[in-house]
Parts: sequence; structure tokens; C-alpha cells
Amino acid sequence: MTMTILRTTYREPDHTAEQGVPVVLVHAFPIDHRVWDECASVLCEISEGEQDRPFAVYGLEMPGAGECPVPTAEQTGPVADDGAYPEAMDRMAESFVAEFLSTGHTKAVWVGISMGGYLTLAVHRLHPEVVAGVVLCDTKSEGDGPDARANRLRIANACETEHTVEPVMHFAQPQPNDSDFKKSPAFIDLFTRWINEQHPEGVAWRQRMAAGRPDETPQLAKITVPAGLVSGTLDPSSDPDRMRPMLERMTGTECAFTVVHDAGHFTCVEKPDVVARAILDVQHRATAL
Repeated sequence: MTMTILRTTYREPDHTAEQGVPVVLVHAFPIDHRVWDECASVLCEISEGEQDRPFAVYGLEMPGAGECPVPTAEQTGPVADDGAYPEAMDRMAESFVAEFLSTGHTKAVWVGISMGGYLTLAVHRLHPEVVAGVVLCDTKSEGDGPDARANRLRIANACETEHTVEPVMHFAQPQPNDSDFKKSPAFIDLFTRWINEQHPEGVAWRQRMAAGRPDETPQLAKITVPAGLVSGTLDPSSDPDRMRPMLERMTGTECAFTVVHDAGHFTCVEKPDVVARAILDVQHRATAL
């Protein structure tokens, strides 16, 4: 049973024109597709300025994010003894593919940041035929260890029982080693608003889904399409040193590694122009095949 996936269309060229490979953007936790708004705008602008073949750009909303409804128990599937959802990631990936195919396209460059990277790897594992390219931003391929899993479920429980998003508000609070932008009032105000506009039950669902997801590390060597990795130098969880082993495992493809200076975990918000260029590089290579 598919889940409801909301689609934002950033650009949809005339279907009669010769098009390049479309781009699908998948957002991070604990926010929604809006994390991609500025980067998508830059991506469309620079591609038009370079007179590229026009290509569609979509943002797909995870269940429980923004205005996308929380899946039902039937849609979610089994529940582990600790409260994690062991099949929810794959069910969500199937739903993402179905929503993408409804656009009439058959392949795309899939771009995921953080939790969106987990989803992108799941899509590639389940449906490599719809993947023309992969860009993984500020993410990892491993499943959660025991402590990380327990922390996700603790947050999920708190969001549900107290009906609050306060347990994830730390994403809007800068730390001493954060980027200049993350320390700015503009970032703090923006992320505080975005997080406050999430539904606690949706935040909890995504945490339980991520806690139950599989380890996608074996999938890295199976990627044969054009690929890119993006990592902020100030990212506390996915900095270049942590992401470089992913590059080393991606032996089946040419993978560009983009290091984004003075950026943390949300590179597409902090440095949208740099991330847009990294995406366009993969889109160019995918279109040329």
C-alpha cells in the first residue's frame, strides 16, 4: 500500500521540447521540502543561463513532513519491539518512485540531503532502473547503532506524548563551531519557523522510520550511474573525513566529491550555489549518457 507523497514542482519544461534528465530533491529531517527552495532556484537559474537542455526539478515530501500526512499503521507496516518501523523506509521509497513515475518521466538524478540521502540509497537499491544519477549530501550509508537508534526513539516518544517539536529544536540552535550562516539571526529564525510548522506526530514517524532502516553501505559499490558526494567542513555528523569512506566504496562509478567550506549539516541552505553546481555536474553527466 503506497503512502501519500506530496510533490513540489520547481520547474517543468514543455514536454514537447528535448529535455535533460530531471532532478528529484529529497529533504532532510526534521524539516520539509523547503530546505531545497533556494538551491532549486539557483539550479534552475544557472542551468538556464548556460543554455542547457531544460530539465524538470521536483521536490518530494516525506510522509509526516510539512503538510504530507502521517502514514496509517497499515501503510507503515510492522513495528519492532522497541517501537522502530523496520519496513517503513522501503515502503516510503516505493511510494516516492510511484509519485515520480506519475510525472511521466522514467529516470532522474536523485539528490538526498541527510535523511533524504537514506531515502535516495533505498530508491537505488529497490529501483535502480529509475536512477540516472545520485547526489548524496551531508549523509551516511550506515544504519543506526544502538545508541543512535535509542535516541531517535526517545525523541519520537517525547514528541508524541508531549505533543511538541521541542526535542528537535536544537537543529535551529547554532553551536560554537557552526558556520557563519548557521549563527546568523536569519538562519535561526528560518529554521525555528520551519520546525515549529512541523507536526509532532510527523516528526516522530520519521524518527521511527529512520531508526528501523537497513544499512545501505553494501549499496554504494553497486552504484554505476554518475554520482556526487557533498559535505560541509563544519558538519558535526557528516564532515568530509566521515563521508570520504563512502567515496572509497563507490568503486563502480565516477563520483565527484564536493567539499563545502564554512558550511554545516544543511549545505543546500547554507551554500545553495555550491550545492547547485554539484547537482548540475551530475545532471550533465547523466544527460550525456
